[in-house]
Amino acid sequence: MGWTGDAGSERESAVRFGEGVAFRVAGPRRCLGVWRGGRRSVCPGWAAVPVRGTRAQCAECAGIDRAQSVAADTIADDPRPYHVYLAWFGDGLVKVGITGVGRGSARLLEQGAVAYTWLGQGPLMAARRAEELLRVALGVPDRIPYGTKRIVRAGAESGRARAELGRAHGIAVGLDGWPESLARLPCAVVGHEEAFGLAAVDRVDAVVGGVGEGAVVAGRVVAAAGPDLHLVEAGGRRLVVDTRVLAGWPLAAAGDGAAGTGIEVREVPAVQGGLF
Repeated sequence: MGWTGDAGSERESAVRFGEGVAFRVAGPRRCLGVWRGGRRSVCPGWAAVPVRGTRAQCAECAGIDRAQSVAADTIADDPRPYHVYLAWFGDGLVKVGITGVGRGSARLLEQGAVAYTWLGQGPLMAARRAEELLRVALGVPDRIPYGTKRIVRAGAESGRARAELGRAHGIAVGLDGWPESLARLPCAVVGHEEAFGLAAVDRVDAVVGGVGEGAVVAGRVVAAAGPDLHLVEAGGRRLVVDTRVLAGWPLAAAGDGAAGTGIEVREVPAVQGGLF
């Protein structure tokens, strides 16, 4: 977890599987500014932001983020090379996307992809054209809601990932219409089950979708995928905390033995199949 002070100072603390966490939410919630070039630019007004939602940014900083985003196609002359990839999140859930070659697999880890394979490498606009070609030809999306990923993540098996990604990769590289400047890459499926700790995720009982001043988030960390922390509470309930709803809040240690209170929780049905 990253921590920032009102003067722009930053530090990080590790979240380790098997350890307990207990945070008490203070206030008010403030804009976290803009992350660019490996560092954070502090919000000029240290603006207060809405207590609900997953984006801890004011309108001005959010606008800067959108204007400089690869997804916004505002930097068509970007000279850096890009990867086109296929990502797998659970049975039947595959997406296509692009990421900078220099970022390695960071984007896949951020998204909570259980497994992935590269498809191609080349200039940004060629990668973008290939992404659209593959999205239509394979019938897969380029964006998947986090809520959907959570449901299929529990019980995801690497064997299924390799089969589905291998099949999709085979179709993709055989398509006509690939940009000439985009090099096709062989199928080499990489799994994140161990990195995420998914062996400990057999179910999800509830999801924390919001907090407010005075709320306490507590439990033992058993897994982490994308922005989600998987916790087991003292009573045994398996809770997913979307850490984006914690962003921008001052958090204080709640102490040993603290129990979760004041959090907005959405219960997840026991039967999670039938999505596809």
